[in-house]
Amino acid sequence: MSTKSMDSKARRRFLSGVGVVATGATLASTARAADNSETRFTPVRHAQDAWLDVPSEHRAFIDSSTTLGGITALNYANNILFAHAEDYAGNESDYGLVVCFRHQSTPFGYNDSIWAKYGNFFSTFLDFKDPRSDESFTSNPLNQARSDFFNKGNTIDSLIARGVSFVICNKATRAMAGRLAGVSSNSVEEVYQDLRANNITNSRYVAAGVIATTRSQEYGYSLLYAG
Repeated sequence: MSTKSMDSKARRRFLSGVGVVATGATLASTARAADNSETRFTPVRHAQDAWLDVPSEHRAFIDSSTTLGGITALNYANNILFAHAEDYAGNESDYGLVVCFRHQSTPFGYNDSIWAKYGNFFSTFLDFKDPRSDESFTSNPLNQARSDFFNKGNTIDSLIARGVSFVICNKATRAMAGRLAGVSSNSVEEVYQDLRANNITNSRYVAAGVIATTRSQEYGYSLLYAG
């Protein structure tokens, strides 16, 4: 084969390779342009969620949906605040910290007045009775600072004093009213209004615990599931 023929073949291979590289570069450039043209997701804001936008350096939302989860949520809240102050030399007031009671943990969101009326039902519903007497609670157990509880002395009121706020699932509260009406002489609506008027201090009802949990992330909260 002549040198001229060999040179011709080499040129064709080189040009073919350049075409492949050029095609790859074009595709990569097109992909980058498409990425850059995508708009960043910006969630729609709703007036019902405005309470989430609190001035804070850190934001955390602790979700609970079970009996043990409700208890654990208090311990998690304490641990976050304690570690931030102890190991980061921060202040507990740096945190926007919310605990959510929904589904099975919902009764923890009612005050002692409601527990005095329906403690027997709640203790059965939660499968959680006084470990000292095996009797039903007649006041909110998560506001009792006792060494034999899983909450390790972290009560609702003690955490409120440290800046923690609470939310209660309204959807679960409506369902709870239906159950309680069956064991009382009051109508579902009467029980529901009673529950609504007797939530724990520094708490609010949200349309549904699951929506508050998801919306919190749209406001920059870190989500921690307690159980």
